[in-house]
Order: sequence, then C-alpha cells, then structure tokens
Amino acid sequence: MIFDQAYESEYVGPPVDAGMIRRAEDVLKVRLPKSYIDLIIVQNGGVLRNRCFPTEFATSWAPDHVCVDVIWGIGGTSGVDVMSPSMIAEWKYPEIGVVFGLTPSAGHDTVMLDYSECGPLGEPSVSYVDEDRVPRRIANSFAEFLRGLTSCRTYGDDTD
Repeated sequence: MIFDQAYESEYVGPPVDAGMIRRAEDVLKVRLPKSYIDLIIVQNGGVLRNRCFPTEFATSWAPDHVCVDVIWGIGGTSGVDVMSPSMIAEWKYPEIGVVFGLTPSAGHDTVMLDYSECGPLGEPSVSYVDEDRVPRRIANSFAEFLRGLTSCRTYGDDTD
C-alpha cells in the first residue's frame, strides 16, 4: 500500500465515485491520469509510506531528492479540486496543471501533474516546482512517480 495506514489523516477524503471524478476534472479543467484515479479509488488521498523521490538536480529540500508527505485525493476539504487552485493562486505556481501533493515546506515547493506538453486531455508528466517557480520534470507519468517513491532513510532523512 502506498499510503501509511498508521496515520489517521484529515487528508483522506470520502469514498470516490464517478460523479466526484467528473466534478473534480470539471473544476480542474483536465482529465486526471488513470493511475491517479486507480489510487484514489482504493484510498482517497493520505500520508505516504515512502515519501522521497530521487531527482537529478538539487531541490530546496536536498541535493538529490524531494520529499512529498501527502497525496491529495478529490472532494472533501483537502482534495486536489479544492487545494490545487488555491495553492496555485496563493504560492504563484506556474499554471501547468494540478498541485497534487504536500511537501514538508507546505507551499515553498510542490509537485504537480504537468499538462504543459500533453494538453488537458493527455497523460501528464510530474514536475517539481521549487521556490524559483520553474517546473522541472521528475517523472514521465504519475504511475512512474508512484513507482519511484522510496523511503527517506535511503537519503539519511528521518522523515519517515
């Protein structure tokens, strides 16, 4: 399981149905990736078990990885359909897609589904956006991002 079941979390949204997915996509003006939908059907967001993702560049978090604490689901008070538009506006993220995760910095940096190359109906890549607000691709798809998550202990971090 990708989510850490040890945490009771306000980040777990209500059970997902087709109507919720359609409404979230209407709000976000994109088609969400199948791998994301498959994940939130099992559990609608939550705290990640493995929180670190390797990068080929330095981030504000570390020289070789980024930490993502939470993946937001849809609906509820902390779904991507609620959080992404407000995070983009508040933190001045580039309008490339959907903020889907919460990092330890709680806004200074983030991870986004990046539709800039594929358009709103395509399969987005995943980009890391640091304090400079320049998107940097870290995975070619959300599925690849999920597969690449690893324990932060790999990097000597004690965040998990």
